[in-house]
Amino acid sequence: ELKESEGIVLTHGTDTLSYTSSMLSFMLRNLNKPVVLTFAQKSSDRGSSDASMNVICSTITATKNIAEVVVVGHGTISDDYCLINRGNKVRKMHSSQRNSFRPINCFPIGKVWPDGKVEFLDKYKKKEEVKEDCYLDDKIEEKVAIIKFYPGLDSEIVDFYVDKGYKGIVIEGTGLGHTAKDMFSKIKRAIESGIIVVMTTQTIYGRVNPYVYSSAREISKLGVIYLEDLLTETAYTKLMWVLGHTQNEKEVRELMLKNLAGEFNKRLQPTQFLY
Repeated sequence: ELKESEGIVLTHGTDTLSYTSSMLSFMLRNLNKPVVLTFAQKSSDRGSSDASMNVICSTITATKNIAEVVVVGHGTISDDYCLINRGNKVRKMHSSQRNSFRPINCFPIGKVWPDGKVEFLDKYKKKEEVKEDCYLDDKIEEKVAIIKFYPGLDSEIVDFYVDKGYKGIVIEGTGLGHTAKDMFSKIKRAIESGIIVVMTTQTIYGRVNPYVYSSAREISKLGVIYLEDLLTETAYTKLMWVLGHTQNEKEVRELMLKNLAGEFNKRLQPTQFLY
């Protein structure tokens, strides 16, 4: 079906959808068609259900000249239009509202109306840009963890993952990518044991930067990879996929900082915040 279909629509639960859409963006190599994930925040037996409109808009999107993994769903709480969001730059931002999936650190690729109208808002990959055959590359390393830093966090949590033989750790730091100093020796031990450690930010919007404050500079010197504007779930799925292909530190660093599927946005704009 991946090779024969013009476009694919997948229905998915909302809670972990962005993990799936992000992972698919890395697993589907040379993607030359739209792969659309959609959802329902309100079940189909309710008058307020968003299910039918989301599926209609997703099906319309699946007929367009898009060669990316995207998430399509309500753009407002009313039945106005749906947003087309890049699969690795989208997050569920509300526990129950119909327009809960929002673009992060970018604009939506576009808007789609249930009557068939489509308005594109940002750059996206088109089918004719892909010259090779599409294929599924699902090799991953499952031993990757996420650690959310918070005041009072027991730094020995890092030792736990080292001792359990984990291969990668995503630290969700504060602000520009910080942790308390008592984490430094634990992070150093993890890296010296061969674990790849990367940094994202809890703020969701914006990018990490190891060159502003001394604490982040020290963390960076330990060998932690600062992942620009990547969402934590994107960093997590990408690290799993990259480690499934190589565990050489230099190669992993290069791949983690390479824009493989549109996951990085080098030019953040103020109007992208809380779009």
